[in-house]
Amino acid sequence: MKAIETKDLFKRFEDVEAVKGINLEIEEGELFGLLGPNGAGKTTTISMLCTIVKPTSGSASVFGHDVKKESSTVRGMIGIVFQDPSLDDNLTGKENLDFHGRLYKVPRNEIAGRISEVLELVELADKANVIVKKYSGGMKRRLEIARGLLHHPKVLFLDEPTLGLDPQTRRHIWEYIEKLNREKKITMILTTHYMDEADQLCDRIAIIDHGQIVAMDTPENLKHDVGGDVVIMTVPNGSEQLKTKLEQLEFVKSTQLVDGTLRLSVDKGETAIPIFMDVARQEGIAVPSIALHEPTLEDIFIKYTGREIRTQEAASGFAGFHGPGRR
Repeated sequence: MKAIETKDLFKRFEDVEAVKGINLEIEEGELFGLLGPNGAGKTTTISMLCTIVKPTSGSASVFGHDVKKESSTVRGMIGIVFQDPSLDDNLTGKENLDFHGRLYKVPRNEIAGRISEVLELVELADKANVIVKKYSGGMKRRLEIARGLLHHPKVLFLDEPTLGLDPQTRRHIWEYIEKLNREKKITMILTTHYMDEADQLCDRIAIIDHGQIVAMDTPENLKHDVGGDVVIMTVPNGSEQLKTKLEQLEFVKSTQLVDGTLRLSVDKGETAIPIFMDVARQEGIAVPSIALHEPTLEDIFIKYTGREIRTQEAASGFAGFHGPGRR
């Protein structure tokens, strides 16, 4: 049985089609990434899977349970780590978890044991009785992950889990996520604006744009889709002219212009760069900077959406989730 399955999933808000026929099959235990710019339909898709928003048409199920007809059952099977802070800063870590356990109707004789278990898992056992307002940002994210696991969900949704954290703390959070996925076999759905995060963590990735999935595969296969090396040229003026000239070169596989930056996929980028600069000089076009790198998920994202993904674009996250059986 698939952990998550959608068939021709649509969502319309008045005259706007936010999601246009998305089809997904996510395996049990898979760590699946959803990437997309603001307004692409990513958050709406996740909101439907979490039963927050009802689909206009099509179907979606979590371990065979329909999100529309069995919303209470689905809510009891999923956990969410929200993007926006959702802890009570005036309670201790243990008290936050206890409140969550009551909300999810965890048996009273099991709550204490489960709290100890998840606090150990995220290495916060020694902070159990500390008021959350004294926690660091990374500690709060770890506590939110612990809270999402308390009721033993089969699917965990992670909405921008490391947004705003410093690089070292982000990598620590990655370690916890990988450990949970590997040891607990929990199916995870990750949304992120960090391409390196998606590359590091996800088994597969779907890129959503204009309400549709435009690419879906493993990170490695997606990067292979670009092929060769990527040359990035900053061209403040004459970028369209230079693009036209360079894409005529036989060894240039593809070209893309985004915000005055010209991206070219080529074989043997180190030999291509001098040729590109010669063409620019012949055309009288200034190129203040030029760089070369192997394909990344950022290149894939730009290829399929025509734009860069920026951290400050991060959406406001899920809203309106009040636990199992609540509306």
